[in-house]
Amino acid sequence: MSSLTYDLTLAGLSVGSAAALTGIGLIVTYRATGVLNFAHGAVAMVCAYVLRQCVVGWGWPLWLGAVVTLLFLAPGIGVVLERFVFRPLSVLGGDPAQTLVASIGVFVLLVGGAALVWGQGARDDAPELVSADPWGQLAVVLVLAAGVGAVIRWTRFGRELRAVVDDRQLAVLAGVDADRVAAAGWAFGSFTAGLTGVLLAPYVRLDPYGLPLLVMEVVAVAVAARMRSLPVAVVVALGIGVGQSQLTRVHLSGWGGQLVQAVGANLFVVALLVAALVLPGLGARDALPRTASARVATPAGAWIVAGVLFLLPLGFAGSDLHTSVQVPALGVVLLSLVVVTGRGGQLSLGQAAYAGLGALFTALLAAGRFPGLPRLPELAALAVAVLLVAPLGLLTGWPAIGRHGLSLALATFAVGVGVSRFVFAQPYATSGLSLGRPAGFDGDRAYYVLELVLLAGALLATHALRRSRTGRALAAMRDHEAGASAAGVRVPSLKLLAFVAGAALAALGGAMLGMGLRAFDPSAYDPVRGLLWFAAVVVLGADSTLGALTAAALLVGLDAGARGGVAAALIGVLAVCVGRFPGGPYEALRTTVGHLRPQHRARLTPMGLGVRRRLRLVAVPGRTGSTAPAHAGVVHRVELGAGRVSEGARAPRPRAAGLGQPDEAGTTAATRGGAARPAQADSELMSGARDPRGRTSGPGHPDEPDSTAATHRSKIDPTAATRKGVARPAETAPGRPSRARDPRRRTAPPRTPPVLTAHALYARYGGFIALDGVDLVVRAGQVTAVVGPNGAGKSTLFHCLAGTVRPVRGRVRLGGRDITRLPAHARTRLGVARTFQQLAVFPSLTVAENVRVGAEQGRVAEPAAVERALRLFGLDGELRSLPAAGLPTGTLRRVELARAFAGSPRVLLLDEPAAGLDTAEVAALALVLRALAAEGTALLVVEHDLDLVADLADVVHVMTAGRIVASGPPDHVLDAPGSWETPA
Repeated sequence: MSSLTYDLTLAGLSVGSAAALTGIGLIVTYRATGVLNFAHGAVAMVCAYVLRQCVVGWGWPLWLGAVVTLLFLAPGIGVVLERFVFRPLSVLGGDPAQTLVASIGVFVLLVGGAALVWGQGARDDAPELVSADPWGQLAVVLVLAAGVGAVIRWTRFGRELRAVVDDRQLAVLAGVDADRVAAAGWAFGSFTAGLTGVLLAPYVRLDPYGLPLLVMEVVAVAVAARMRSLPVAVVVALGIGVGQSQLTRVHLSGWGGQLVQAVGANLFVVALLVAALVLPGLGARDALPRTASARVATPAGAWIVAGVLFLLPLGFAGSDLHTSVQVPALGVVLLSLVVVTGRGGQLSLGQAAYAGLGALFTALLAAGRFPGLPRLPELAALAVAVLLVAPLGLLTGWPAIGRHGLSLALATFAVGVGVSRFVFAQPYATSGLSLGRPAGFDGDRAYYVLELVLLAGALLATHALRRSRTGRALAAMRDHEAGASAAGVRVPSLKLLAFVAGAALAALGGAMLGMGLRAFDPSAYDPVRGLLWFAAVVVLGADSTLGALTAAALLVGLDAGARGGVAAALIGVLAVCVGRFPGGPYEALRTTVGHLRPQHRARLTPMGLGVRRRLRLVAVPGRTGSTAPAHAGVVHRVELGAGRVSEGARAPRPRAAGLGQPDEAGTTAATRGGAARPAQADSELMSGARDPRGRTSGPGHPDEPDSTAATHRSKIDPTAATRKGVARPAETAPGRPSRARDPRRRTAPPRTPPVLTAHALYARYGGFIALDGVDLVVRAGQVTAVVGPNGAGKSTLFHCLAGTVRPVRGRVRLGGRDITRLPAHARTRLGVARTFQQLAVFPSLTVAENVRVGAEQGRVAEPAAVERALRLFGLDGELRSLPAAGLPTGTLRRVELARAFAGSPRVLLLDEPAAGLDTAEVAALALVLRALAAEGTALLVVEHDLDLVADLADVVHVMTAGRIVASGPPDHVLDAPGSWETPA
């Protein structure tokens, strides 16, 4: 027994050594570049094939083949990948979505290329570089780990590597050659991949699909080490290897014994599941195939052509028709990726598992072998299988709630590998299964007609989902998850819905594919094929249903009409270039044609030139002595609830301080409880209108000699003179009257009912106290402002009120309801809306669709809310149908405000709403916000612009060191020195 234990331990050390090599390479590459190299296993496979080709095929000496393969080829692959694939992506901004897809594209390209060059058959004659004695392999691992650790810890290159890992941009500014560091990391990572491949090849079946997947299963080693610690990776790899070998001694009877045997043979897969689903996720950045711009509408002619092409196989016969039946089935599977990844923005690398489960469940139900259910006809079995598989989408949907990017990619990949290893590859689940076709559709032509009907149904369901309220919410979640939650979208539930719908579609397509092949073939649903399907959908347009159908036709047609691997190689090439055209080849072609098309600039006739000169003379006062433009004092009709301003009303006249003060004629520009303020919400207001201080912000106004700056806005300056650590307002701009000397100060606002209250809020980040017992009241019909220096706790207070941060102690109440523990989307549905300092719009949706998301998910569903919001914020007309992508910052601010307003909020939280706006846009924004307050909405503004705060706010709270140190009307708080003192 002791001899057996020793022998099994040696075998486990051999396997663990190869896994440790993989972990070392993945960690070094990740630390140098921030990329989890999904192509690591493919590089290992290519190097193993090349060594075999050199030694077996060409008769080279083993040492020469090893030197060429390991010292030249493997590092060269890494350098080429860094230089031509990943460096351009880092230059473009290092979008994790594109980086991940490019990594998968390299994987697919190398797998397809190997299948083209060496065929798809397995090889068992790979040369043995190191003897079967594990001590040699273990020595190589320990020497490599110690060497790499010493280099990272004690050399200049190691210091540069750590600097690049901590902050690449800062390291570059410090003089570090980040490209050289990344190239070295890729070279070493590829070297370890090649060494892993040549060590494993003699003991496993060498084929283009099996070896890459086997290597990728041991990514759990690197994940368990948190992609940082080399010693932890080595220990975990050796421990799992020894444990897997020792489990082969366990022999139990029945299905339990088969399950234990499966676990023992796939302990690295179990470790991958635990590392991906249980351990904290890696990387917080989104890695979603996000649409950077609005999706290009598919021309109607393209659908006509696609319909004709899909009907052509009805005229085929023989093997051509038999091959064609796979296209509609695969098209349905790929449509599931359009729903989950393209529309919902959720990364899913495990759709092949759901397709395989659909085929397996259909076969079991049709054979009467599914536990608890009788034998069913094939068509009924297909329908029941879809219903059974759909809830299993929660296997990947549940991790998606709290995981993003790399972490979500690993979780979905782990689920796919786990289903493949523990279900599809086990005899107790798949032995003796056959899958027939429904009665009346046994022939290929009749079955193809049935597939077209099912495909048409899937297309209609996908189209209906995309056009519905749920589809708009999915697109909002994809474009900006935090913004979607702030708009009222139930993000966790929507993620689950996306994965459940995707699982149902994948199961339908998988069952159709199995019926077409008349058998359940586990290799048809291999995780490697899942990666290929994912890459194909992404590169041909993740949010394009026509792209999914094109991908299905390419994958089936190329592999059937050419040597195996052509389709994978083509998709790999496109995926490697995904950074160049994230919207797909059609969008890239359309953009290229637009650039090549000659641009014809319109020319004015002599009469037109004369008219333009006259208009310029009239529109520029001071040049000819004429008055201001005729429209400068006129606002258009704006509706806001019951308040209405008719077209032709005059804009507020100039005043010295504060909104709501009487002008020279004795009239009030705005009231705090009556009709809405006039809000000039069209482009004329944005280009030349009177700001809240009464001055026209357009160029050339007599009050502003400098035409390049209409108003000087002061900011809160943390370095300004302080009193007991609190920053004082910056100096008043030259030529502008000080608020402290203004005789017409704003009086204290009337006390209205409190809407949102915070009591004794306490929040901390580690050892830093961000909020220290903050009390705050936001009242209806008033604008409450929070100001203070950087680090005062303003943002933390804002997030506690919005629901994105939960305080350690204290309470937040909306009216009489405690909402402290409610998430952001639940608060939005109760009437707490918010905007973001960094714009949170949905670029793939139009302006009207952005606003509609807020109306559909908000507190009150009102049919006219969208039109009213568009009209109020000057977004109606042609602007409403434009995609939000590419619009100016001022317009996007109005889109975000309109979306928040369309949900009929009781409280509107504004996080630095003036950020990125010019003077005219700030003036227009202030008019609209005062109108909202006059309508009864409670507004809370966190802002650095003290001039805007002074002219807009009714109550100002000054924060410092996590406390509110002063409160009151803006004239008293911002100008009175005593109000800025920190209480003892």
